[in-house]
Amino acid sequence: MIERIGVSLENDLLEQFDQLIAQKGYASRSEAIRDLIRDALVQRQWSAATSREEQVAVVTLVYDHDSSSLAQKLAHIQHENHKAVVSALHVHLDEHSCLEVLVLRGRAREVLRMGEGLISTKGVMHGKVVPATTGQTLR
Repeated sequence: MIERIGVSLENDLLEQFDQLIAQKGYASRSEAIRDLIRDALVQRQWSAATSREEQVAVVTLVYDHDSSSLAQKLAHIQHENHKAVVSALHVHLDEHSCLEVLVLRGRAREVLRMGEGLISTKGVMHGKVVPATTGQTLR
């Protein structure tokens, strides 16, 4: 069942939102608003997770593979937490830069600790932990 609601916005804010919708390719304002709500709910789910609840996250890392033993350090962290690593993808971006994408599963605190530990490893140029969900509670 779909409920209709009304939202009041200032003209400037609505114009900026419409530009964002166009850039991202949303079919409608409604779908863009639903997506924003889902994202907020996932963030809330993560922040409210109990120590026993299993969560999933995607971690992205960009680093220079020539950096002194960095690849080995990152692999070591993953092996220390092998139960949490569901999948790993390694992409060669150019002659020197690599992108590593990891899917992690486990208790929220442990997943965040591992993801942030990977990102903060000396030599990682950029990284991000993106909380994810099964989506079952977002329907």
